[in-house]
Amino acid sequence: MSFAASAPLSCLRAIVSAAVVLALAGCAAPRVASLQQHWPPGLSSEARIGGVPFFPQDDYQCGPAALAMTAAAAGAQVTPEQLVSQVYLPGRQGSLQLEMLAAGRRLGLVTHRIRPDLEALLQEVAAGNPVVVLQNLSFQFAPVWHYAVAIGFDRGSNTIILHSGRTENMEMSLHAFERTWERSERWAMLAMPPGRLPASADASAYAASIVALERSSPEAARKAYAAALDRWPLDPVLQLGAGNTAYAQRDFEAAARAYGKLVATHPGLADGWNNLAQALLDQGRRSEALAAIDKAVALGGPRAGSYRQLRQEIQARR
Repeated sequence: MSFAASAPLSCLRAIVSAAVVLALAGCAAPRVASLQQHWPPGLSSEARIGGVPFFPQDDYQCGPAALAMTAAAAGAQVTPEQLVSQVYLPGRQGSLQLEMLAAGRRLGLVTHRIRPDLEALLQEVAAGNPVVVLQNLSFQFAPVWHYAVAIGFDRGSNTIILHSGRTENMEMSLHAFERTWERSERWAMLAMPPGRLPASADASAYAASIVALERSSPEAARKAYAAALDRWPLDPVLQLGAGNTAYAQRDFEAAARAYGKLVATHPGLADGWNNLAQALLDQGRRSEALAAIDKAVALGGPRAGSYRQLRQEIQARR
């Protein structure tokens, strides 16, 4: 179930928050116990991200506050007040996940949902990436939804450190955190500068996050594709995206290079040949464009008609 379209995400007042968290702290979370017994190789036993600003939330406005903290840590010049109109829904006294993700993209950041498991969250924090988490600090029959920012953890004391509500650097038992986080199906997001990569992402998931950024900030998306290709140089979606964002900025030479790398590593991708042909044509390289579009037409596929149309356009050029 996704709360993005239906759940009223209201942030509780700080005094209620403390009481509910204390009530939940005694509950054991099986996943935390398993993680403690089988600590992931390479994951530090403690971490703390410095320099994450703290914005105490107004009642019910934890979404703008949490996003502003994370975005400011990523270098964006933003305050919670500037985000209220973008993410806060007064009628529901809260913020929805889709608005949180979209608002971060409008700041030129890559907003990325991490895997819904505690190990991924701790990996991101250990890598220096603050994580926005969604918790239900009450019970399923009377939910109280709350956004906080994870900025640290300590295996020895079994705690996670959060900027939460009106409390800076709040320490919370990992058992209690897991219980409250689980009720949101462990929803968590990053707001990353385009030149930085998540620690826990795979190529396809992160590529989808950059694709979403293209609509609001092609220039930032282009930087994000370049950074992602350093880690996953052969991923076809990233290669295609690098070409598309260069083309959108009318850098046809860079676009042709990106598409050329794409078809060199994925010669069966007809869209790659088609896009290469277009980028070459826009540089006046007609014969090379014709050779490329012939490849796309030969491969065919659901967009074969558009390939043939481009071929006719290239043939008509003199």
